[in-house]
Amino acid sequence: MRGVAAAGAGLLAAVLAIALLLGPGRRLLSAVTAILVLFALGNLGILAARGLSGGEAVAASDSVTVLSWNTLGEVPDASTIAGLALEQEADVVVLPETTASLGEEVAIAMREGGRPMWVHTQSFDEVAKARSTTILISPELGDYDVVNDPWPGPPGNTNTLPSVVAEPTNGDGPRIIAVHAVAPIRWELRNWRSDLDWLAEQCAGDDVIMAGDFNATVDHFAGRGVDGGDLGRCADAATAGGAGGIGTWPTSLPEILGSPIDHVLATPGWSVDSFRVLDALDDAGSDHRPIVATLSRAGG
Repeated sequence: MRGVAAAGAGLLAAVLAIALLLGPGRRLLSAVTAILVLFALGNLGILAARGLSGGEAVAASDSVTVLSWNTLGEVPDASTIAGLALEQEADVVVLPETTASLGEEVAIAMREGGRPMWVHTQSFDEVAKARSTTILISPELGDYDVVNDPWPGPPGNTNTLPSVVAEPTNGDGPRIIAVHAVAPIRWELRNWRSDLDWLAEQCAGDDVIMAGDFNATVDHFAGRGVDGGDLGRCADAATAGGAGGIGTWPTSLPEILGSPIDHVLATPGWSVDSFRVLDALDDAGSDHRPIVATLSRAGG
């Protein structure tokens, strides 16, 4: 959370600057203040370089619009999710923490709105909704089958929370991966690292789109990229789209202070037309903001 770190360092530097005027130890306080200012400016510089805006895209004929929203165990209802997907004209909708039943409700609402979708879900159990991940794919992209294992752990899935790997049955479309990596809390750190390693392996091909809740920023992807990618061969669409510094979690913090842990990534055959973090639904109940990316075939 670079924004929080920068804000905290800036606030502490201001307090020390006041102390400089009131008491002894000025040499030490001056040095510490300077370090804090440099730390704050460094983090703000990284956020600015990754992008704090994003923008609307003019979709090409061969573009794919990907929407991702962690629903916090289905807090937003089907009509809210479907309304957002229809508004964004999404071709792919990735819904971590969404069960098959709610995914079907969203698909029905989207069909009634003129945009039919196929629904695929992976669930590790029926106890916790967080243990389900659902993906909706437009029939215009072709037919897809889920090809990864429906139980935890490599080589077939992420460890604690499920991801969905969907392959086109006719071989023409991209491999699409709906991601939910576990959070890096103390007792899950090993699984979190394993999840990121597994996801990097899933992006080893030539035609892959990944989206979802990675519970990781691009900083955590370091060392897991190949051939110029951020994670495997996949590059982060937010950074390419000028919005890589905008926080997607939690909604209780302003975007500049939040952490960008929700991502859309794609292999080099895709170019990023736009990437946006949507803040209009911060009061819908989820602690994540939806993200939407429009991708086009590179050179198309």
